[in-house]
Amino acid sequence: MFWFLGVLAGLLLSVADIFLLTRKRNAPACIIAVLRDTLVSNLASLGIMSLILKIPNVLLTSEHGKWYPLKYFVFVLAVGLVFLFGRGVVEGVISFSHTKPKHKVGAWILRILSVLFAALGMAAFTASIWAADTFAGLTPDQMMINLNSDTGGASPEVMNTLFQGPVLLTAVVTVLFCVFAFSTRKILYKLHEKQRTVFSGLARRLTALFLALLMLSGGVVFGVKKLSLQKLYAAYADDSPYIEDNFADPKKVKMTFPEKKRNLIHIYLESMENSYFSKELGGYMDTNLLPDLGKLSKEGYNFSDLPEGFGGNPSSTGANWSVASMVNMSSGLPMKVPVGANAYGSADNFLPGATTIGDILKEQGYNQTVMFGADASFGGLDYFFEEHGDYKIMDHKRAKEDNFIPQDYSVWWGYEDDKLYEYAKMELTRLAGEDKPFYFVMETADTHFPDGYLSPNAKTPFDKQYANVIFYSQAETVKFVRWIQSQPFYENTTIVINGDHLSMDQNFFKDFDPNYRRTCFNLILNPTPNCTSAPDTRFHNREWATFDMLPTMLASIGVEIEGNKLGIGTNLFSDTPTLFERDGTDFVNEELEKRSNFYNEHILVDWSRVGGDKKDK
Repeated sequence: MFWFLGVLAGLLLSVADIFLLTRKRNAPACIIAVLRDTLVSNLASLGIMSLILKIPNVLLTSEHGKWYPLKYFVFVLAVGLVFLFGRGVVEGVISFSHTKPKHKVGAWILRILSVLFAALGMAAFTASIWAADTFAGLTPDQMMINLNSDTGGASPEVMNTLFQGPVLLTAVVTVLFCVFAFSTRKILYKLHEKQRTVFSGLARRLTALFLALLMLSGGVVFGVKKLSLQKLYAAYADDSPYIEDNFADPKKVKMTFPEKKRNLIHIYLESMENSYFSKELGGYMDTNLLPDLGKLSKEGYNFSDLPEGFGGNPSSTGANWSVASMVNMSSGLPMKVPVGANAYGSADNFLPGATTIGDILKEQGYNQTVMFGADASFGGLDYFFEEHGDYKIMDHKRAKEDNFIPQDYSVWWGYEDDKLYEYAKMELTRLAGEDKPFYFVMETADTHFPDGYLSPNAKTPFDKQYANVIFYSQAETVKFVRWIQSQPFYENTTIVINGDHLSMDQNFFKDFDPNYRRTCFNLILNPTPNCTSAPDTRFHNREWATFDMLPTMLASIGVEIEGNKLGIGTNLFSDTPTLFERDGTDFVNEELEKRSNFYNEHILVDWSRVGGDKKDK
């Protein structure tokens, strides 16, 4: 059916060509017209769909639904008509004639609206394609939250692709559309002797408006489908009591700390996932990209979804990017779309109703530091860590203030991981010299998409840059951990290592089997004896989410948690099943996509700050 409709579209175009553009209608001319129009319209359509619209496997109709052949038929007709119009102009059948412009208010309003609608429609098309290509696995909640947050400190490489892609293309198309909409020329048609006007000024204005509305509606529909924005409906319309029903309030749950409080180091590894292991270890690679992390893991504890080999936690709602991952692991809660006046990334307004690990450890007298190579203002992380635990924030800006790097230094997201580890050693040495326990958090960045940042010190044994970046990055992480293990403070220190989320590098994963389950790397080193005595069954065939790390991390430093739950997270060292295990991964994720009045009214708002209890509001 696909090819039949493609050929049918070509035949219809050739009929129009023969009767409207062909001066000599003999047999050879007709045959040439049929072959030319059918081939050009179909090949051009396939090229546009594949190279510009980025539709995968355009020839495999089974992947695109039952209406795909009909959509292709319409698309071929549209492309073919553009081709016929261009040919008519080239061969002199179609020409243009200047007319005196009429400066009527109505005509100008029509033109301006047409250009505005066309620009918005084109922006929707190009931005959707860019977002889907740039951020593999971009979720609607991530997009909406980022729109409500500070994006200062974003990678210049990513921003460059934005301006060189959708912004530039939208500008070019808008300018071309302006030429058409504001043109004062009418279109003349002359096949034989008589010439007549076929496209007057009024017809052009109405056509411009029609095309603009078509672009706008098409762009919106395309964007909704491409980015799965229909899921946002659930975030605003469908209320679910799931979070409220399963919420263990850290303010109320009894937690007992050991007499000698233990240090905690939490290392977030950007986009570090288990697929980088070799296939025999549970990964997807022919050659193991994580040999050093694999060896290190033998010394600690890994919570795997597999019966054997390296596994971890899959994607979960509201945890699929760095900021959200940190929020999940810190608070035991997903990061949900803000509703109403509530937003992320403003002072004293970043989940003010949540109680995080930073709040808990601050109350226990811990010194706390968080370190990034980027600016902490990205996504409002500076507000989050200031509000929840009063961390010392050491980011790109602070590194310049401390003269650790030159004032004009800017590499990748700020400064590279090679420097981050050296800076971290300095801060850990300082923290260890204090008379208080400490909680140190850091996040790497070199393995961020696109393609990662390849250190000048890195070797390149692999063909793909991203593979070389991953291979070098994991080795440097292990070197840093070995340094920690050689320090006097390590005996009383637990190290937690997490891949913050699945990688969004589109190109690296384009040939992956879609049935392969990608999971994030996780490892806990040197936990307290109450954790090391857990049976082996606790570490295999586990289904768990990012938010389960809050009670798990506290348990790893010897904290006894009544009920083994905090937020909606579960202590993985315990025998209590996680929400994923009890209710199923898909069900939990679907419930978390829905609006939660409890979350909006008790997590996004702290009523003690605004005077009174929610019951009085």
